[in-house]
Amino acid sequence: MQANMEWYRIFIHTAKLGNLTKAAQELHITQPSVSYAIKQLETQLDVKLFDRLSKGVRLTPEGASVLEYAEKSFAVMQLGETKLQALKTLNAGELRIGASGPIIKHLLLPLLDSFHAQFPDVRIRLLQGKTADIRSRLKAGLIDIGLVHLPFADPSLSVQPLTDIQDCFVVGAAYRHLTAHTITPAQLAELPLLLLSEGSSTRVFIDHWFTMQGLTAEADMELSSMDMLVEVAMRGYGAAFVTQAFIQQFVDEEKLFILQLSEAVPFRSVGFAVQRDAAQSIAANRFIELLEH
Repeated sequence: MQANMEWYRIFIHTAKLGNLTKAAQELHITQPSVSYAIKQLETQLDVKLFDRLSKGVRLTPEGASVLEYAEKSFAVMQLGETKLQALKTLNAGELRIGASGPIIKHLLLPLLDSFHAQFPDVRIRLLQGKTADIRSRLKAGLIDIGLVHLPFADPSLSVQPLTDIQDCFVVGAAYRHLTAHTITPAQLAELPLLLLSEGSSTRVFIDHWFTMQGLTAEADMELSSMDMLVEVAMRGYGAAFVTQAFIQQFVDEEKLFILQLSEAVPFRSVGFAVQRDAAQSIAANRFIELLEH
């Protein structure tokens, strides 16, 4: 049987005060309770902890050794309780999130700004990656929350929808004349297409849309970020498939122009995923509350 932690607490107080009665008074217990605890601890450890004197007690060499480690243990426990309190009040801790670039810029960052302003001492760790990266890191417990394009199914993950987003094809000034009229998916497929790399959820989505139109999309340029798609589109290399919110500023400045299609690209949904059976940190739970509202 392991020694009771309360016995150690009584032992420490007695050692510091050198008197059983004073220890009892400080701990608000009876003097026999102090004697009992020390006797039980001595029995458990099989050593004598105190020499009994006429006016109190004095640590034995073995008792002094036990006191040294008992004080360290209680100090560590106190630090642990202090840290826990900081975590509970979000004066410490960390929030680990994964998302793709466009989701980060137009959905996640405004929420993170609000969270960070309210809880500046919580460290925010942000992973930008493809859906497959986010899935694997979520399942490995390396991030707490993943913002993903839907549908996103995995039996070990819990997914909730957040909002809808609209994608579009945009061109630079070199192709501005195409915005004067509606173009068909077949006409679009004849243009130089600027698409995200294969494997991204956005690429899978637009490839499927072309397939539904009875077409096969062939990318002239495959790039790993929407920023690069925007850059090459503005330089006149073709039509880029991007999230409309991501490029709205460039449209307003007439640096990019949205193509009007006879068959509209449908909305996509964005949601967030967490491990299904894992307890979330206090910081993650608070951010989830922000997402849900």
